[in-house]
Amino acid sequence: MLFGTKKYYKVGSIGKTVPSVKAKIVNANQEGIGELVVQGSNIMLEYFENKSETRKVMIDGWFYTGDLARIDEEGFIFICGRKKNVIVLKNGKNIFPEEMENLINRIEGIEESFVFGKQMSEDKNDIKIFAKLVYNQEVVENTYKVKGKEEIYKAINEKIKGINKTMPHYKAIRRIILTQEPLIKTVTNKIKRQNNLEQIEKEEAICH
Repeated sequence: MLFGTKKYYKVGSIGKTVPSVKAKIVNANQEGIGELVVQGSNIMLEYFENKSETRKVMIDGWFYTGDLARIDEEGFIFICGRKKNVIVLKNGKNIFPEEMENLINRIEGIEESFVFGKQMSEDKNDIKIFAKLVYNQEVVENTYKVKGKEEIYKAINEKIKGINKTMPHYKAIRRIILTQEPLIKTVTNKIKRQNNLEQIEKEEAICH
């Protein structure tokens, strides 16, 4: 469906569609980000013996991928995250966890991360961005010349502050949770977001 070569390549892009496939963005926001839909002879026809699910994703011959993306003026597609994972803030702005996690995972010593929205009051719209980070203690201590949990936290938190400075204020990560335990993932190594949220809630309940 997509291809990328030295000629057709951009950093951060998954490439362009092949000639037999059409792609477009629907319900785009002000930044041009919306759901990626595709159409073509090599796109799936339906889910096997599941017409109800097929009707949810196949509309007027277009396959609704569930991916949030943008397409630039040259036709390069940039995936921002999954539609079902998006965090909507009270100002109407959208946060794409995968985008934030990609930035965090570039920090030396961070093995993986999980970004989520935390409801701060009874107001369901009062949401702040938190992140759980899995770190390698030896790498962090050697890289930042620190020792012990307190110094490790300060060193990593400074890196998070650096990330916050590169993005709009509403995207800022307000709190980090550090752990050396791997995140809960599927057999294909995708983060199980609901399971990890439940795990965090359990851990916080024990602490309090």
